[in-house]
Amino acid sequence: MSLSKRIFDGSNRPNDPARPQDVVGGRSGAGGLGNPNGSPGILGGLAGGDAQRGDQGTFAFQRQVQQSLARRLEDLKIDLIALSPSDAQRVIETHLHAIIDDEARRQGLSLSGRMRTTIYERTTAEIIGFGPLDPLLADDRCSEIMVNGPRSVWVIRDGKMVRTDTQFQDDDHILRIAHRIVSRVGRRVDEVSPMVDARLPDGSRVNVVIPPVALDGPKITIRKFARHGWKPQDLVKNGTITAEMLVFLEACVRANCNIIVSGGTNSGKTSLLNVLSVFIPNDERIVTIEDAAELQMQQEHVVRLESRPATVEGKNRITIRDLLVNALRMAPRRIIVGECRGGEALDMLAAMNTGHDGSMTTIHANTARDVISRLEMLVLQGAGVDLPLRAIRQQIGSAVQLIVHMHLFEDGRRRVAMIAEVLPGTGEYVAVDPIFEFERKGIDSNGQITGRLRATEKRPHLLERLDSFGLQVPPSIFQNT
Repeated sequence: MSLSKRIFDGSNRPNDPARPQDVVGGRSGAGGLGNPNGSPGILGGLAGGDAQRGDQGTFAFQRQVQQSLARRLEDLKIDLIALSPSDAQRVIETHLHAIIDDEARRQGLSLSGRMRTTIYERTTAEIIGFGPLDPLLADDRCSEIMVNGPRSVWVIRDGKMVRTDTQFQDDDHILRIAHRIVSRVGRRVDEVSPMVDARLPDGSRVNVVIPPVALDGPKITIRKFARHGWKPQDLVKNGTITAEMLVFLEACVRANCNIIVSGGTNSGKTSLLNVLSVFIPNDERIVTIEDAAELQMQQEHVVRLESRPATVEGKNRITIRDLLVNALRMAPRRIIVGECRGGEALDMLAAMNTGHDGSMTTIHANTARDVISRLEMLVLQGAGVDLPLRAIRQQIGSAVQLIVHMHLFEDGRRRVAMIAEVLPGTGEYVAVDPIFEFERKGIDSNGQITGRLRATEKRPHLLERLDSFGLQVPPSIFQNT
């Protein structure tokens, strides 16, 4: 594939003229650009308030700049694909500003400084970044990005879902960016595999669906990771958890308690799991298993495993369950599974019950108590045969010591809604005993949830385990003050 084709990445070839629908007439408004003689300009249409037409004109001009850059780099025999990101950035900086000015002069256009910067940033993002998504990915206030269509891009910003003015040129433009994202982690998305999970270089989770599954065109959903990750003190500062609760959780991790972090979608389960992993001693061997690698272990002795989808022929699929079975042969001290959502729950419980104390995972559930019934269902799903519920509950009761339930509240804030101890019963039931919980009081005039995280004043049975590890937890943290 030629360099021009790779830079242009699926649109018109470098020698093709702009498509008719991309040449937009009209005079430019203040801060835009247009023909100084007042004749139609390729980036016109803004003065009349037609933002869609103006943005299409910007895309057309940007495409022509990309074509000119591709031709120049081919003449110089420079292959951006073979360069590191930093070297590619330097090459682009060397040539792109001059190409933008040359293209504007050729078309008789007058560029404002702001529009010149916009074209430069957009073109750079198209070549070595993720196109229109780059500004949203750089915005630390955005936790989730949802691309529903070329002119329908939504984000969750500061806990609230809002529509942005970010635009793609068309469905093909969205598809090109989707291909770029998934190809960087060895995945593919096409008609044979129209659904794919992937990740960005920073660990952010990406889901892509395309036709024929997505009836109205390709969709991209990105759940961003905090740029620097949460630290334990951050959770206390933002009200996700209290200092007393954190002291107790740290002791439980150090005492090799098996912990399940539960919650709904986007409730912060994986983020909390990352925070809890900070308390694991540095000299322990940890094996992490995920569909898309998101966990950020800080320890030195970490083995990271990631599942793989089947090939085009439907072969060589590697599931979470396959990796979990293999991990048991890798001499792990702890096993951390990013999420249990299928038959691997049975193997996870088996690992917790056979010498891999201190293992952790996340699971989707509406409440801490629902975790038990959810586990029962997943174990039955993975067993392949009908196991008696009594046996399953005995496994759960002996394997799991603690459930930490996260909840995304209506005000956009994530809080630990409950920390509960799992008590093995007789096999007829598994007791879930709350130790800490969020006590909701109401909603204030600003729409913020009011309430407090409090102790239930129950003395956990786990204190005996903590004592055996020489870990002392002040009794006062279990008092409701």
